[in-house]
Amino acid sequence: MAHIPVNHPLRPMYRVAGFVAGAYLVVFGVLGLIATASDGLTGEPADRVLGQSINLLGSIVALIAGGLVLLGTAVGRNVDVQVDKLVGWGLLVVGSYSLATIRTDANFFGYSVSTVVVTYLVGLLLITISLYSKVAAPEKAGAPRQVREGRTA
Repeated sequence: MAHIPVNHPLRPMYRVAGFVAGAYLVVFGVLGLIATASDGLTGEPADRVLGQSINLLGSIVALIAGGLVLLGTAVGRNVDVQVDKLVGWGLLVVGSYSLATIRTDANFFGYSVSTVVVTYLVGLLLITISLYSKVAAPEKAGAPRQVREGRTA
């Protein structure tokens, strides 16, 4: 895509933000696993984990998503771009499903409205990070010739 920036100067900051988002999902998943270990897979949500309700299946999903983001961030080399994009869109799908089924028996993840809002925010953050994290060689990045050669005028 021609309009997605390549070699953005703030890429290190975006990678740190991706790491923080992945770490949050892992911590949320682990705390959710601890709180819901005795419940069934799709049982009633725990009291609250980091201000959000979740059950064992939702904890597993958060842990897997966070682990994928952390792994992609550690690998780098544009793998993080694809992982952040896919996990971000996946979180938006899970959040939308949970919002649609929030007060029904089909709420398999045990999400509350606050959990849906946080899931949307983390998903959108990961999608945004994927838009600004791509790297390429300067000659393939599409920069104007003057910028590649160090001239500005």
